[in-house]
Order: sequence, then C-alpha cells, then structure tokens
Amino acid sequence: MTVTTRLVRHDDVPAITELTRANRDFLAPWEPVRDEEYFTEAVQATIVATGLAAYERGTGVPHVILDDGELLGRINLNDIVRGPFLSCHLGYWVAQAANGRGVATAAVAAIARVAFDEFGLHRIQAGTLRHNTGSQRVLERNGFVRFGVAPEYLNIDGRWQDHVLFQRIAP
Repeated sequence: MTVTTRLVRHDDVPAITELTRANRDFLAPWEPVRDEEYFTEAVQATIVATGLAAYERGTGVPHVILDDGELLGRINLNDIVRGPFLSCHLGYWVAQAANGRGVATAAVAAIARVAFDEFGLHRIQAGTLRHNTGSQRVLERNGFVRFGVAPEYLNIDGRWQDHVLFQRIAP
C-alpha cells in the first residue's frame, strides 16, 4: 500500500463520479442529503472547478487520495484563513473498499504536511459526528486533539447533528 494525495485535476472527474456513485449508500450517513444530480459528472466537474478556483485564490486545497495510483477518495483543506489565524478546516472521505486499511490515516498525514510545510498554516481543525469513532481514531493517530463539541454543527443525513471538534497545531 502506497497512499498519496495530489491536487485534483479536471480529468479526475469521471473516476470521482464513479467512486461517488459506487459509495453513495456507504457515505450517506456522514454527508448532507444529496439529490440525484449530485451523482452526475456535471456536478462533480463543478465541484472540482470550484475547488481548483479556491486553490488559485489560496483559500482551499482540493486533493484526491490515491493508493498505488488508484483513486480512493477525496481530502480537502477548506476555508483557509491567512493573517494572524493561519488556519483551515479538514474534510475527507474514502471508499468503502479502502475503509479500515489505514488509507485515511495516511492521507491525513500527507495533507497535514501540505498544510504546514507548503502553506505555512498554524492550525488544522476537523469535526466528526459524535458516533464516527473511526474518523476520530484517524485524527488522533495524526496528532489531532479533541477540544470540544459543537451542538447541531452541520446538517448531516437530513438532520442537525453534534460534532466533536479536533485540532492540530503546526509542529
């Protein structure tokens, strides 16, 4: 297993679309409710273009997760804020077939290096649903520390749900 991440490209859209469709039921409990259009190449192309535009502005880093070259998920640094804050939000998902194999842990380690070494950020924040212990373990293995709970933080799976908040400060 050789897990890497890299900047998403427009030619990734067909693979991202297929992976998103194939993992629709697996990801549904952890994401906002998605309409049918979300699972089309057109919408995935728009998401990629929006991510790349944020990258050009310096406000986001949209990556794909690869294992031996096979696209297995997405990982993003979102809402990058400069100035005295130097912080961002982390979001990621991996395909069901990659779940529990260390892929997410390796991808988070890789994107943390990007955040700290390439973008000079001071802090990465991530939130997980209270019952998403797998994602919490991924974050903890990567040096993230729990610092609180945000009540009704995001509308996930059709309802406002509490999230456990984690952060990692640059070494």
